[in-house]
Amino acid sequence: MHIAQMNVGTILYETTDPRMADFMDNLDRVNALAEATPGFVWRLTGEGNNATDIRPAQDPFFLVNMSVWANVEALFDYVYRSDHRSFMVRRREWFAKPEGPYHVLWWVAEGHTPTVEEGLARLRYLADHGPTPFAFTFKTVFPAVAAPVDLKPEPYCVGWA
Repeated sequence: MHIAQMNVGTILYETTDPRMADFMDNLDRVNALAEATPGFVWRLTGEGNNATDIRPAQDPFFLVNMSVWANVEALFDYVYRSDHRSFMVRRREWFAKPEGPYHVLWWVAEGHTPTVEEGLARLRYLADHGPTPFAFTFKTVFPAVAAPVDLKPEPYCVGWA
């Protein structure tokens, strides 16, 4: 199992506004840092090398970001123990204060690429139900539940046929 994450935000200005320049000008560097971090698997990209042009809501200022990691620890290290952190602490310069959860984690099978719709559904679930094994946060991490495994027992061992 891998860990998927989505974070969302409503930007305060157009992405071309000079007040967004420091955020926009550092996206490639911060994304390259993610890709170079041990445990990185995948990240959402749009037409460019980031996801700022993906607008899944009617609000043109609503942005989404998603990625998949080998484990929670690798994602946590990237988010809070790399230079990514220096941009997170400045988020108030570029993003409106969220009214609800803005970050969600969930487990995905290795090889699964989550969709934006899937991430938004997990975020809504977190908002409606709080942290559960279906949708949670770094504060309340649930363990991965392994998918059922068929050990392929001989037909005479599995019961009545």
